[in-house]
Amino acid sequence: MRPGVGFTGGILDRADPLRGDPARLAEAFAHPQARGLLLEGLAPVIEGSRLATSPLPQDAQVEDYALLGMDATGPVFVSILKKELPHGAGLTPGVWDLQRTLEPEELAHYGGARSLVDWHARHAYCANCGNSTVAVRAGWSRKCGNCASEHFPRVDPVVIMLAEHEGKVLVGRQARFQPRQYSALAGFLEPGETIEEAVSRELWEEAGVRTTSVRYVMSQPWPFPSSLMMACIAPVESPELTLDTTELEDAMWVDRDAVRAGLAREEGAPFLAPMAVAIAHHLLRAWLEE
Repeated sequence: MRPGVGFTGGILDRADPLRGDPARLAEAFAHPQARGLLLEGLAPVIEGSRLATSPLPQDAQVEDYALLGMDATGPVFVSILKKELPHGAGLTPGVWDLQRTLEPEELAHYGGARSLVDWHARHAYCANCGNSTVAVRAGWSRKCGNCASEHFPRVDPVVIMLAEHEGKVLVGRQARFQPRQYSALAGFLEPGETIEEAVSRELWEEAGVRTTSVRYVMSQPWPFPSSLMMACIAPVESPELTLDTTELEDAMWVDRDAVRAGLAREEGAPFLAPMAVAIAHHLLRAWLEE
């Protein structure tokens, strides 16, 4: 069975009505089957093909935990009392292999927990007045005790796209990539942009190609630290490239045979596609199967 897009497919009921109801939240926290998801820093603790959990400590305080949601067993929490964490933008060691280790829904739950824990660690102070904030709403918000401003976990929108021209798509590589690895081009949305406008701008800025249209394909939460990847395919006017070498080390047009070989990581393939945990892998496959 082909793996799905990584970090998608979570099955927890996020239990939003509990977040603003202190009595019901306390009841969930005291539930005999309530458990905490275990993290080592921002890395998952894995038992077999599942995330490790443990009963909540007897002296645990509800304000020190975020409610990830409910499943058939009971409530699932994660501690937000994390200090000296690695920077959340850095990839978790072994991330490319997590999809082969964890059940899909477990990987999705880990991604959400990782982003949430990291956000709390980075937002101890109010962006409005600079005073300390405290976790509220079951860990899904922080509130300033001075000016009462409320802050919510951020998600950064990112477009990731394949430029397409006459049966070929454009793949590029950055210097940090593994040898021979190429991927779809990507970039953050800017204020005031639509997804389509961001795709067009990024392709022009990074590769010097002009889009004629943009079509949305799929999305993926990417918890490094907290992005939403929105994958698109965009036909372009011309294959002539002008690369921004501060962004791309190289780029090339590849046909379907090359994409097929790259996805399979065949010996002699003209490039290696990203692993299946990344949405770029599935975007290439979607284009190949059209």
